Amino acid sequence: MNNASTGRYFLFLFYLSLLSMLGFIATDMYLPAFKAIESTFGSSPSEVAMSLTTFLAGLACGQLVYGPLVNRIGHRNALFFGMALFCVATLVISSSDSMLMLNIARFFQALGACAAGVIWQALVVEQYDAKQAQGIFSNIMPLVALSPALAPIIGAFVQEHYGWRAIFMALTGVGIVLMMLTAALVPAKAHHANVDNAGRKAGFLEIAKNTRFLGNVVIFGACSGAFFSYLTVWPIVMEQHGYAAAEIGLSFIPQTIMFIVGGYAGKLVINKLGSDKALQVLLALFIACVAAIVTFTLILDVSSIFPLLIAFSVLAAANGSIYPIVVNNALQQFSNDAAKAAGVQNFLQISMSFGASSIVAMFAASGDKAIGWGILVCAIGVMLGYRLQAKGIALDVPDNARAALFCDDNAQK
Repeated sequence: MNNASTGRYFLFLFYLSLLSMLGFIATDMYLPAFKAIESTFGSSPSEVAMSLTTFLAGLACGQLVYGPLVNRIGHRNALFFGMALFCVATLVISSSDSMLMLNIARFFQALGACAAGVIWQALVVEQYDAKQAQGIFSNIMPLVALSPALAPIIGAFVQEHYGWRAIFMALTGVGIVLMMLTAALVPAKAHHANVDNAGRKAGFLEIAKNTRFLGNVVIFGACSGAFFSYLTVWPIVMEQHGYAAAEIGLSFIPQTIMFIVGGYAGKLVINKLGSDKALQVLLALFIACVAAIVTFTLILDVSSIFPLLIAFSVLAAANGSIYPIVVNNALQQFSNDAAKAAGVQNFLQISMSFGASSIVAMFAASGDKAIGWGILVCAIGVMLGYRLQAKGIALDVPDNARAALFCDDNAQK
């Protein structure tokens, strides 16, 4: 590639990364402002916390909207619609005069953010062949782990110097930047109806019945569920061991670092072994970590938090390597209808993750035992997902012509 093409490619990667992070940034950036919002409206902590619940509800509901919308109006227009909805809703939040108004706007903000979360994956799958898509997922997905760590820090700075409403003004600016990048980088071409090999449009039921797709999504969701099982109860475990809030916050740094390291190390494993063999090796590492966690929480009476912290940090690295593989494997099954498939995938993954989190939260008083049981159940789900995808159909042959068409469209712009 020449310098111009290389620069455009890396700008496109930056754009995809920002799209992938938007939902997490919008979720976490305002968390340090909970007390300030509570004071502004004279509301209770539970009412402010409901703004997070309504956002998650909108995030789950919106996953299934954008696949059909992309089929009707194309990626570019669907992204414009979603980002416009996100910006308008975020501006409404910044000017809200009640918690009710803020919570309703948060729901629509999440619906808009879903466009980014669904369509960035579709852009990768539909514009690159399977091997190139695998590399892009492996580059971008580890970066997503940074957003939950950095967003609250940025939000705390903005809130301290400019007030909590400025957080949402900043988020509006992010949405506007994404609209500008969409105009520059996403081709304004007609979207052709996506059909399967028999000449019929792929429906949600057909996507869900594809065992290769479903098995990989179950692995993705169950691995995420294990992650959320730990994150939900870990602060309580540390409190039970006498740690303060600042130390609890610092304890999440190792997992974030290991997730990122795992993501990039996974690329090396894939290059050496191929994605199928790499997935087997990484799932074996995941199961070994689960065995260690179960030992430290359910079998032995361990007085220190460090064995569990170390075992989970290694599990986070395994997840960082597994996610890009199973996401790519799943979406390649419907490379001609990747937006709809990504919506189904994200909906199932979010449902499994927060389902695991909610169930484990009911037994949070049990501390590390709740983590052990939650991760053990999720590990069973991972093994079932692997068996399901192993019985599925083979990956579609990469469509190099589609990638070439995308390059030609960009060259003409």
